[in-house]
Amino acid sequence: MLDRIVECVPNFSEGRDKSVIDQITAEITAVNGTELLSCEMGADVNRTVVTFIGSPEAVAEAAFRAIKKAAALIDMRNHKGAHPRMGATDVCPFVPVNGVTMDDCVEISREVGKRVGEELGVPVYLYEASASKPEWQSLANIRTGEYEGLEARSSEDYWRPDFGPVFNASSGATAIGAREFLIAYNITLNTRETQLAMDIAFELREKGRSVRTGNIEPVYMRGDLVKYREGHYPSGSCDFVGKTWEETCEYIQSEHGYDIKALLKAHGSNAENPIGWSVKQPGKFTHVRAIGWYVEEYKRAQITINFTNYKITPPHVVVDAAREAAARRGVIVTGCEIVGLVPFQWIYEAGKYYLRKQGKSAGVPVADVIECAIFSLGLNDVAPFDPAEKILGLPAEAASALVAMKTSELVHEVSRDTPAPGGGSIAALSGSLGAALASMVSNLTIGKKGYEAVQDDLLALAEKAQVIKDQLLVAVDADTDAFNDYMTATRLPKSTAAEKEKRSAAIQAGLKTAVNVPLTTAQLSFQAMEVCAEAAEKGNVNSVTDAGVGAQTAYGGVVGAVLNVLINLPQITDADYKKEMKATCSDLQNKAKKLLEKTLKEVNEKIDKMDK
Repeated sequence: MLDRIVECVPNFSEGRDKSVIDQITAEITAVNGTELLSCEMGADVNRTVVTFIGSPEAVAEAAFRAIKKAAALIDMRNHKGAHPRMGATDVCPFVPVNGVTMDDCVEISREVGKRVGEELGVPVYLYEASASKPEWQSLANIRTGEYEGLEARSSEDYWRPDFGPVFNASSGATAIGAREFLIAYNITLNTRETQLAMDIAFELREKGRSVRTGNIEPVYMRGDLVKYREGHYPSGSCDFVGKTWEETCEYIQSEHGYDIKALLKAHGSNAENPIGWSVKQPGKFTHVRAIGWYVEEYKRAQITINFTNYKITPPHVVVDAAREAAARRGVIVTGCEIVGLVPFQWIYEAGKYYLRKQGKSAGVPVADVIECAIFSLGLNDVAPFDPAEKILGLPAEAASALVAMKTSELVHEVSRDTPAPGGGSIAALSGSLGAALASMVSNLTIGKKGYEAVQDDLLALAEKAQVIKDQLLVAVDADTDAFNDYMTATRLPKSTAAEKEKRSAAIQAGLKTAVNVPLTTAQLSFQAMEVCAEAAEKGNVNSVTDAGVGAQTAYGGVVGAVLNVLINLPQITDADYKKEMKATCSDLQNKAKKLLEKTLKEVNEKIDKMDK
């Protein structure tokens, strides 16, 4: 994996002619150091979202080439589509993924923007973290008037782009910037009526809507607009009406915590003298941009949403709110659609969220949690959702990994006349099985009558056991990899003094790795013993022996891993390090022995009670 990774998600104003998009993506894949992750075309919106990653240098070059090709192939004078747009390459964001900062991506966006403006003659507006004006942080503000409004505004100094000419009839304009991970998300409704989708979108989005009265149930936007007038300035969020504009602004900031002038500007209203303009109110969620549209391909309306910070406003929370809002309007959310990729961190949390709402344990394998998220959100409603293709950072074992083998294959592999996989890998496997049994006992207890008092403890225990289990599964291969790295060091040349010195240093580093990996396994296996002990104490008495077996198995992981630490110490020349490792191992093994005795005593006492 690259040490420095940037994601780029350019959106092109073409979603019907695959040959055009193929030519654009070919420019991306032709640059060494890039990987095309997804390419999603939408015929009705006439737009394609492309996602690729790579080193900062490779991504910058690939983005420029893609924008250049799009400018040559897409004529905005002929473009029609449901999605807001202003250019052949409508938007091109750079997103930090690994080993890069937001500032790094801002610099990339400026470099690419300058090239696009100067070399291609395409107007470029910098947005989000790259914005040269505070109001241009919002893509919606930059895209005001869309492509059709570009020429009319080109004479205004305010609309002078950051790079390039003020107007390009063929290519339109491009927004280039740096931002956090954005989730493009569509909520599908069982109606063709765009107004209903729009009505719900306005209720949810940060930008909010115009305040209305009268016939606002069930469809709010069918009511009558409330407008500001001389001496009458409603707050929009409550019944307060100020006699002056400044009085209302101060009240809203103090009581409701938002800047009403900024909200009016976002709607294109006069924020300094709003008389005659409609009163505005913010929506339910921050970091949410949303509109409603009709998709002919699905014969249904959708609420299309951009989540600009899923860590603050996660999609699953908004989906639940959309379901409630839809129900009030006599509409049903049939499912959801994800455009592009989603981060593993969010969809995993979504799965746990729905499991907990069901009163179920989230301490189950990752694949089960993801499956729950997919079913709960209806992600297969209008298009197939393949987790391997759609989730960025989804944990997966390599096909060659030991843990990817069948049980019999792994046992056979261990039995062969090769030093690895050996005791260290088996110790890690033992520890993982112990943690798995603790999770099993917890899950078999949750929801059972008579265990209500410890339900919350066991819900947390099941999740903790799953984390330990997964870490130990990784250690199964890590131990073998560490041994192989050490063996590689022993094969280094040793003909000259310099080569001998380099080889010796590599061997010592390899030996310390070969110590640290099993030490981590021993520590994790002890944690597995601890969750087994708690499962034996609080879990379903009918499964108490499973907790005992788990503790015994995890103890084998501790002892086995410690032995692998000790066998590598004699060759290490660092005396202080050796002394520290021996003391650590001795202490860990003693604690593990006492904990095993305590746990087995608990198990046997419960078995004895069952026999009376």
